[in-house]
Amino acid sequence: MNEIGFDYIYQDDNAPCHTAKKVKEWKESKSINSLIWPAQSPDLNPIENLWSELDRKIRKHEPKPKNKAELIKILQEEWNNLDTNFLIKLIDSMPQRIKGVIENKGNPINY
Repeated sequence: MNEIGFDYIYQDDNAPCHTAKKVKEWKESKSINSLIWPAQSPDLNPIENLWSELDRKIRKHEPKPKNKAELIKILQEEWNNLDTNFLIKLIDSMPQRIKGVIENKGNPINY
């Protein structure tokens, strides 16, 4: 159990910025357990699909943001308007993604 009373496992893409010594030390100091995960694997990381969807929505937004504050406001609006079914489908896709990567011997899959 971590310092805020929740038992969870953190997942990241093992990018160098996430595996730096200081990051590892910080996560250890906060009792954050990390899931063992293939480095930079979008096949197994549904958040990449979520970011793409959010990016599409922001690019279509009218009027376009003129500054950082407007961008943040639009980002928050579009985040709050994400379709719950889309999020559920991303989560539900994980077993099939994992199966596909295993069947493909760890190589990328088409989905």
